[in-house]
Amino acid sequence: MARLPAGIRFIVSFSRDQWYRAFIFVLTFLLYASFHLSRKPISIVKGELHKHCAGGEAEPSFSGQSSGAGHRPPRQLPDNETDCGWAPFDKNNYQQLLGALDYSFLCAYAIGMYLSGIIGERLPIRYYLTFGMLASGAFTSLFGLGYFYNIHSFGFYVVTQILNGLVQTTGWPSVVTCLSNWFGKGRRGLIMGVWNSHTSVGNILGSLIAGYWVSTCWGLSFIVPGAIVAAMGIVCFLFLIEHPKDIRCSSTLSMHSKGYESTVDRFRLHRPALHGEKSRPLDPEMQCLLLADGKSSICPSHVVVLPGDSGNSMTAISFTGALRIPGVIEFSLCLLFAKLVSYTFLFWLPLYITSVDHLDAKKAGELSTLFDVGGIFGGILAGVISDRLEKRASTCGLMLLLAAPTLYVFSSVSKMGLEATVAMLLLSGALVSGPYALITTAVSADLGTHKSLKGNAHALSTVTAIIDGTGSVGAALGPLLAGLISPSGWSNVFYMLMFADACALLFLIRLIHKELSCPGPTAGGQAPLKEH
Repeated sequence: MARLPAGIRFIVSFSRDQWYRAFIFVLTFLLYASFHLSRKPISIVKGELHKHCAGGEAEPSFSGQSSGAGHRPPRQLPDNETDCGWAPFDKNNYQQLLGALDYSFLCAYAIGMYLSGIIGERLPIRYYLTFGMLASGAFTSLFGLGYFYNIHSFGFYVVTQILNGLVQTTGWPSVVTCLSNWFGKGRRGLIMGVWNSHTSVGNILGSLIAGYWVSTCWGLSFIVPGAIVAAMGIVCFLFLIEHPKDIRCSSTLSMHSKGYESTVDRFRLHRPALHGEKSRPLDPEMQCLLLADGKSSICPSHVVVLPGDSGNSMTAISFTGALRIPGVIEFSLCLLFAKLVSYTFLFWLPLYITSVDHLDAKKAGELSTLFDVGGIFGGILAGVISDRLEKRASTCGLMLLLAAPTLYVFSSVSKMGLEATVAMLLLSGALVSGPYALITTAVSADLGTHKSLKGNAHALSTVTAIIDGTGSVGAALGPLLAGLISPSGWSNVFYMLMFADACALLFLIRLIHKELSCPGPTAGGQAPLKEH
């Protein structure tokens, strides 16, 4: 018999279940990357919506030209050197108007997120996510159509942003719930740290796609990302598998056989939930970080894969019930300020680079992607450290502590040239995005599968929505405050960001103290969790 080719041997070396898990990992990664891809164009196009005109007489002249814009084809606008932007963003209050666009999207996103988790856990994830992606693609493209139809109504762009913000809330609770259904607690920080790089990958792709057309036809900077999101929505409808049980993968406790455990031994940590649980000590992370109230015989990580073994597993948790889970409020408030910093960079960094380094909108957009490159490494690093130490709050606190002085240095050295800007973009991206990534993924999944829920897997979507919804309040405030503060100087914006980092750290103090005051895990306590 001939020896199998190397490629075939590689394929058959993995089990059917492992291939499905890898497929869901990649698919959910791409689905949410497309969401972020569609959010990035507005930050890239800001430099084109308002241009810095040469000459002191520019301000009176562009008012007249804006009123006559309807008598010439929109595509000629970028070629007119005397044009100061796209009305109504061509006035002196352009920063407030652009900030209002950000605030419209993010405020709608924050409000909608609280409802999205509650709605999402009562509907099939695949249908809910598909609807959100198709609608998001439509509203993203609608913003770009304002260019081709020569629309200068500020209300049009605000309403479009509000609607887009609402439908985009379908994404995060859905993908986190789906991924958590497929992956257990072992190495959750690392797995979700790598997976959460979709945020940075989507931002990078969105910057490059929007930047390609921003100087020639900025309408396509929105239409093309919108089409990509809609196309991914169709892919979601055709291929997303919500739960391993839907294709009879080994996911439930009752389906775990010894043969399966030897193939994918990461799920061995679920097995004690059926037998002698008291023979194994509790996960120290659940004892300390999540403040477990006494001894328990339930392995805390089994909840992710329960399909409905308990009587109340199909009952959706209430909003107030989710808030009572230990740690939810603290991490939610921490994320509020952490996301404020992250989204200020997301929406205002290209304009800041344009102002400080005097680059055009395309080059500034390309340079701003370095912040997201740093964010990829920051998210993975936070996941690895938190898995190794089994201390989520302490990991976030350390990165927040380092982020504040880094932002101060960034504001000082970014004026010294491109080399200094590049280095600080990478470092700032890692430290700012690390805590944000860890809280929205691994921490949310930990809290959403807390042992106090007694196997209610339907709580994960609501918990995720509460944490990310609270964070989105900060995401809405950050760009708005940046728009209001930036006219007084960019240094003041950075002071605001440093203050927000300090507040984020403050809300974690109690959890950090609880973690550090707990004794380290014994070898026996770690063994079931760390066997992979």
